[in-house]
Amino acid sequence: MSADFYFRRFEHRRPPPPLPHSPRLELLWQFLVIIALVLGANYIRWRWADSLNYDALWFAIPLAAAETLAYVGLLLFAFNLWQTRDAPRRPPPAGIAECSEDAQATRPVAVDVFITTYNEEEELVRLSIRDARRLTYPHPIDLRIHVLDDGRRATMRQVADEEGVHYITRSNNVGFKAGNLRNAMEQTSGDFIVICDADTRLFPTFLEHTLGYFRDTDVAWVQTPQWFYDIPEGVALHDWLGQRLGGAGRALGRGIQRLVGPIRFGEDPFVNDPQMFYDVILRRRNWCHAAFCCGAGSVHRREAVMQAALRSFALSVDREVDRFASDIEDRELRSDFSDAMRTQVALEQELTPYKFHVSEDIYTSIVLHNDPARRWKSVLHPQVESKMLSPQDLLTWMIQRFKYAGGTLDIALRDNPLLQGRMTLPQRLMYLTTFWSYLGCLWNIVFLAAPIIYLFSGIAPLSSYSSAFYWHALPFLVMTELAFLAGTWGVRSWDGKASYLSFFPVNFRALWTVLRGEKIKFHVTPKERQDGRFLHLVVPQLAVIVLTLAGLAWAAWRVFVQGNEQELPNLVVNVAWGLNNVFAMLPLVRAALWQPPEDTVAQPQAAPAL
Repeated sequence: MSADFYFRRFEHRRPPPPLPHSPRLELLWQFLVIIALVLGANYIRWRWADSLNYDALWFAIPLAAAETLAYVGLLLFAFNLWQTRDAPRRPPPAGIAECSEDAQATRPVAVDVFITTYNEEEELVRLSIRDARRLTYPHPIDLRIHVLDDGRRATMRQVADEEGVHYITRSNNVGFKAGNLRNAMEQTSGDFIVICDADTRLFPTFLEHTLGYFRDTDVAWVQTPQWFYDIPEGVALHDWLGQRLGGAGRALGRGIQRLVGPIRFGEDPFVNDPQMFYDVILRRRNWCHAAFCCGAGSVHRREAVMQAALRSFALSVDREVDRFASDIEDRELRSDFSDAMRTQVALEQELTPYKFHVSEDIYTSIVLHNDPARRWKSVLHPQVESKMLSPQDLLTWMIQRFKYAGGTLDIALRDNPLLQGRMTLPQRLMYLTTFWSYLGCLWNIVFLAAPIIYLFSGIAPLSSYSSAFYWHALPFLVMTELAFLAGTWGVRSWDGKASYLSFFPVNFRALWTVLRGEKIKFHVTPKERQDGRFLHLVVPQLAVIVLTLAGLAWAAWRVFVQGNEQELPNLVVNVAWGLNNVFAMLPLVRAALWQPPEDTVAQPQAAPAL
């Protein structure tokens, strides 16, 4: 292994096991969240009916609307997290007959492993190749490993030759990663396709643990959790307190963690641990087969991808022909014209097994789930089966987040799948939850601005922060926190909430880019740390912190020095609200300043501007 790779010191790490499923804890979560949603509905009713400040409707109505939209998001998120129903893991198939509709076939299962690369370090790709070669399987298997090099590098071809794997490239980069995958599919024939990024290090058990799901011939793909093994681990609370308070501190730390779960200082400076997403959000979509593909670490049934692509191709041709023929009134002439036109249109259309899109993974998932002729299923396999590298600086992380947000919003607003195809209602609601979460930047801006407006102006969006407010708001807020504490037990839910709130500028910019009709660019996520500090990337978050703290000082002066004590109830609410916003912004600001220890610093490489 190259001495330049910063992650060499993390090779010993092992992934955490999947969260254990507890029927009792799930029942408690369901009970608490129902109460929380009822209380929330009553709060929203009260906000519109009895609490608006009619002297400041310019302020009152946007805030009430933001709360209503956020409550819709809460309903969707509760539906998403409602239950855990993992697909049963079945034995790996001994032959293709056990996982296809051809019961007479006698040959072994054929698998193609695609390792996609563009400009990543060749020696990094070599590590991924070597791990793919270590894949084990209890039966004979036709396993072929392919390096898909969109960089057309002689050095990458040499690495592939040295490792004894196939090298596939092309003369252009049309369609980016999706085009790279299509080109490889045209030159391979495996029954199943494993998709890897340049840094995806498969564990030997990957195929043994995933191919059994395909015994159900309707399963189109299996996604495994992505695990970033280079995230700083930090120091556990009991060890941190033990270093300062001795045995008493260690005991206190353990007691606190028994109540609230694991707490570590200095871990994951970019709040990039994907466990909440894979082990909670995506995993709980299994019961309705709505877990979408996330690219790396997934395995696909070639038949499903190609069938859906062919049907999508045919529908696209028909739509284009109808567009040209719709103005012809004579039925016979229109039919003749359509027949003549169809061949020409078919030649001009492209067959795209993986949709040419910056978010080709979720887009292809939607195409398969919406297949008009087949109810394709998907599975989130809960156990980590590979390891990969996380963004090592805020610039890289923001590039990635912008790509995720922009790609998803582009699909939602330009090719909305919720009103077409054959998806079931639960599947549509799960996709709506994903789309809705990225629209949250709109109401999050209101939630961040509201306490600042009050603290500087003294104008409240409510008629008064009276006892009626506390009776309606506090039970709802407390019960919601308790419900989601139970519903996400075992993961750090605060990190997710803080990230959701603090990334409002990135998501808003992505939304604005899509609304203006601009194309979301495909940036390859750098695998090595970019040099420097990145405070310029968190100017909006810093503005929220500074304005909120300045507003708190000004409002305190108004109340305690100038004697406006009638404002005290309003001040109490907005102090709590504003400080919550400040604490949610701080992790991103710390991430902009974070520097790795000296012995983990890698050589920087150029990254595209955000």
